[in-house]
Amino acid sequence: MSVGDVGEFGLIAGILARLPQGATSLLGPGDDAAVVRATDGRVVASTDLMLEGRHFRRDWSSGRDVGHKLAAANLADIAAMGAAPTALLVGLACPPDIEVAWVEEFTDGLRDECARIGASVVGGDISRADVIMLSATALGDLAGIPPVTRAGARPGDTVAVAGRLGYAAAGIAALTRGFRSPRVLVDAHRRPEPPYAAGPTAAALGATSMCDVSDGLLSDAGHIASASGVSIDLESAAFDVPEAMANAATALGHDTLRWILTGGDDHALLATFPAAVRLPASWRPVGHVVAAGAHGPAVTVDGGTYDGPPGHDHFTNP
Repeated sequence: MSVGDVGEFGLIAGILARLPQGATSLLGPGDDAAVVRATDGRVVASTDLMLEGRHFRRDWSSGRDVGHKLAAANLADIAAMGAAPTALLVGLACPPDIEVAWVEEFTDGLRDECARIGASVVGGDISRADVIMLSATALGDLAGIPPVTRAGARPGDTVAVAGRLGYAAAGIAALTRGFRSPRVLVDAHRRPEPPYAAGPTAAALGATSMCDVSDGLLSDAGHIASASGVSIDLESAAFDVPEAMANAATALGHDTLRWILTGGDDHALLATFPAAVRLPASWRPVGHVVAAGAHGPAVTVDGGTYDGPPGHDHFTNP
């Protein structure tokens, strides 16, 4: 059965039946707008888009995979501010011949990713389009603490990462070559696993800046460097290369360090901490903050300029 068979309101009814509401949702889907509890009095908000053929392919990912990926990409941005994600608003535009089963799977992926952190899908919109287009707006609660922005890094700070790096980039390289393994890598492209809890943990530890790694570690470290007016030096020896990634790099003729430094879509968290802070196991040191040089803020690797693009750019990358 297709979306065209059931119509807009039949599709909406089926979606709503799959979306239980959590404690922060005071009024969920079904009205003109939702009402979400904001105990802090401030709401953290972020939005993102995903386009079929650009961010996902249906021959590579199931509807459930795409739901997980859309939710994760947005909820990670909330965690990167040191906040707890509370709600997600989702827009879906698709051709009328899309199967209802695909939309149901997509909805289940959204629901299950939100359930990992106690958030809810509280509303959205549906329209017709020639390809599948998705949008999501995530909301979060700071629980009384200041937001951790990109602008607070200081010379002498420790640079640290929580979560995986390079997995999704290695996975898409394998999929592009027609492989469906190693599963740990291709599944990382399909369903990112952001370290949501690490964001509020970093805030509580006194992180001076933080950022979601969505476009590549070098690129996103550059955002922190520019916003803070500092330079960041990363240490290549600090990054562990898992066996699956090393084997994939050998088979595909790729460089593991390039995947780790420039690959996006893992949605790890990057943060800076005062040097005196003792980091928990969820955060691993990967470099340090130094004063900006004569040419302004920069990101270096082992003290030198890294050769090649620092990460993904929608308008310069193919």
